[in-house]
Amino acid sequence: MNRRHFLSTVAAVPALGLATSAQTPRPAAPAVRQGLKLGTVTYNIAKDWDVPTIIKNLSAAGFDAVELRTTHKHGVEISLSPAARAEVRKQFADSPVKIGGLGTTCEYHSPDAAVVRKNIDETKEWVKLAKDLGSPSVKVRPNGLPKEVPEEKTLEQIGKSLRECGQFAQDNGVLIQLEVHGSETSRVPRIRKIFDFGGNHPAVKACWNSNQTDLLDGGFEANFKLLKDQIGQVHMRDLYLEEYPWRALITNLAAMKFQGYCFAEIPESTDGVRVLQYFRGLFRAYQGLTT
Repeated sequence: MNRRHFLSTVAAVPALGLATSAQTPRPAAPAVRQGLKLGTVTYNIAKDWDVPTIIKNLSAAGFDAVELRTTHKHGVEISLSPAARAEVRKQFADSPVKIGGLGTTCEYHSPDAAVVRKNIDETKEWVKLAKDLGSPSVKVRPNGLPKEVPEEKTLEQIGKSLRECGQFAQDNGVLIQLEVHGSETSRVPRIRKIFDFGGNHPAVKACWNSNQTDLLDGGFEANFKLLKDQIGQVHMRDLYLEEYPWRALITNLAAMKFQGYCFAEIPESTDGVRVLQYFRGLFRAYQGLTT
């Protein structure tokens, strides 16, 4: 083909309906989220943000979700009316930020049976709220071991309480997340016993809390293995803290194709969005997602 013939052929392309890229730009491919899902707990960095502010700030920071912890300014509590619940649900449904969970202070370790029953009944109210809001889960916690009661008895009591809550949650399409929490109960082998004593219900998961006690009792890898099959969500402290093996945690979660949320649980700041953006950057860097 001579040069004149080539040029005339190229000139004819638009006439044949084969538009050039300069004339009709290709539509951009939809953004695909890579890596683990990231959220924040309102405790404490977002404790003073109402729902519109949470949505605005987390959208700006590139976060996927929020765990709405009780007693904070967002006001998402079990006292909400049906109309208020519907409004909260709509606000999140119309935004890129999702409700990743509800954070409660419900606990089941008390030696007083009436107190335990009160906490179980309150947990069920939170489950109802989660269902109404479209929240996937409700976080609860152990919070210590009464000195006057044998340890095994308390762990069993917590486990059986969780089983009852888990069954109610399952009936409502919600999960219970047991936070690895408390001065004695943050030890992972004790959490493992709680599950084995009755907490092994399909709707009861563990909220890995990134405590320094994760490094005791055989070390991080041994403890992670104890709860690996139960982990439903994760709380993370500031990722710059070199005292904790963040890379090991994130690598393990990625390897198991973890589908839950990783929540930043970090101190408040006068520039919360900027702090969360830094958190997201480091979180992605640990996953090898930044260039």
